[in-house]
Amino acid sequence: MRILVVDDDQKLCDVIQRGLEEEAYAVDCVYDGKDGQYYAENTPYDLIILDYMMPHKDGIEVCRNLRAGKINTPILMLTAKDEIEDRVKGLDSGADDYVVKPFAFSELLARVRAILRREGESRTSKLKVGDLVLDPSTREVWWKKKNLDLTTKEYSILEFLMRNPNAVVTRKMIEEHAWNYDFDSISNLVDVYIRRIRQKIDPELGKSIISTIRGAGYRIKAI
Repeated sequence: MRILVVDDDQKLCDVIQRGLEEEAYAVDCVYDGKDGQYYAENTPYDLIILDYMMPHKDGIEVCRNLRAGKINTPILMLTAKDEIEDRVKGLDSGADDYVVKPFAFSELLARVRAILRREGESRTSKLKVGDLVLDPSTREVWWKKKNLDLTTKEYSILEFLMRNPNAVVTRKMIEEHAWNYDFDSISNLVDVYIRRIRQKIDPELGKSIISTIRGAGYRIKAI
């Protein structure tokens, strides 16, 4: 999953980014409301973490503009304002939840998980493609009842494929889901990770559940 963090406190952004990346999220950070709105309007994020008070555009204005533009990405607002009317203003502008600064990262992470759970039961239900099973709630993966040991990036890519079974998923789609804007799209990292995932699913390299669609991308399909 990919998250956008918008906050003019760059040190706080760095802390949030490192913490979320340790939990296997891809994270982009921007430092003012104008850039935050641009990124949110032009990139498919699973969640936006948005500061209330920022230069150029504050979080309230950004949130309202995104909702007016029919962008329904969940928004978690960060605010140093803890008055009831400020919280109400943030929620009324279209935010889904808020966290008051200063906060413990564990609380922020719990609220991130809660918002993503509310996006639909499918996020926490087990995914199954043939003999391959993935449990998003525990991040465990089984192939023919054998537990697979995946890195966070391998897990992120495989989960994305399994949420789109039988469909052709392009390399660009995988890049946008699993990496941030610093990713070098010229590299062959996607192919490298797909090969590693295949080897873990089927060490004997028989017929793979993940097939390469020449000139297009990849498809996961029961075999």
